[in-house]
Amino acid sequence: MTGYFSQVTKKSYIMAEMEVRKLLHDPTELITRAVQPVLWLGVFGEAMSKIRAIPTGGYTYLQFITPGILAQSVTFIAIFYGLSIIWERDMGLLQKLLVTPTPRMALVWGKMISAGIRGLSQAVIVFLFSLLLSVHLRFTPLVILGVVAITMLGAGFFTGMSMIMASIVKTRERFMGVGQVVTLPLFFASNAIYPIDIMPRWLQIVANVNPMSYMVDGLRALLVTGDLSHIPLDIGVLVAATLFISFISAYMYPKVVI
Repeated sequence: MTGYFSQVTKKSYIMAEMEVRKLLHDPTELITRAVQPVLWLGVFGEAMSKIRAIPTGGYTYLQFITPGILAQSVTFIAIFYGLSIIWERDMGLLQKLLVTPTPRMALVWGKMISAGIRGLSQAVIVFLFSLLLSVHLRFTPLVILGVVAITMLGAGFFTGMSMIMASIVKTRERFMGVGQVVTLPLFFASNAIYPIDIMPRWLQIVANVNPMSYMVDGLRALLVTGDLSHIPLDIGVLVAATLFISFISAYMYPKVVI
C-alpha cells in the first residue's frame, strides 16, 4: 500500500509538471483569466461599496468581496478543466495516457495540483488589483500558507467535478453549457458576494452544503477578519470533499474515452 501511494505521489507530480509547462508556454491565458476578477472587483465591487446595502460585519464591501472573487476565479478555472480532457481525448493523448501503467489516481491528482497552481496565479492577480484599489488585506506567512492550502484544495475539488462532467458529457460545446449551469449556481448559492445570514432559508441550506462557501469562509477569515476559529472546519470539509471527489473522478476518468 505504501508503495502504491508513493507511486501515485510521484506520478501526480510528473503529471502536474506537464500541465504547468503548458501554462508557461502560453502565458497569455493568465491575462485573459485576469479580466473576470478585475471586472468583479473594479466594477461590481466599487458600485456595491457606494450603495452599502449589504451588511459586511464592519468591513468595507471590497474587503468582504475580495476573498469571494478569488474563490470564484479559482472555481471557474478548475471547473472548465474538463475542456482540456475532452480536447486530449479528441487528439488521442488521453488514450495514450490511459494505456500506461500510471495509476488513474495519479492522473486525477496531477490535474488537481496543476489547477491549484493556476489558481494561485489568479490569487496573485486578485491581490495585486486589490492593492491598486487600496483594499486592506492581512498578509502574514501564516495567512499566505493558509491561502495556498485552501486555494489548492478548492481547485482540486472543482477540478475533480469537472473531470466527472467530462466523463459524462462527450463534446466541448455541451461541456461549456453544462459548466455554466454548474458554476453560476455554485457561485450565487455561496457566501462569495453576500453573507449567508441574509439569504432565504432554503438558500442558506444550499449554501451550507456548498464547498465553495467553506472555501470563501476560510479565505475571508485569513485575509480579512482574522477570526481563525472556523478554519479547521473549512479545511476539514475541503479535504474530505476533495478526497471523495478524487476517488469518483479516478473511477470515471477512463469513461471519457468510451
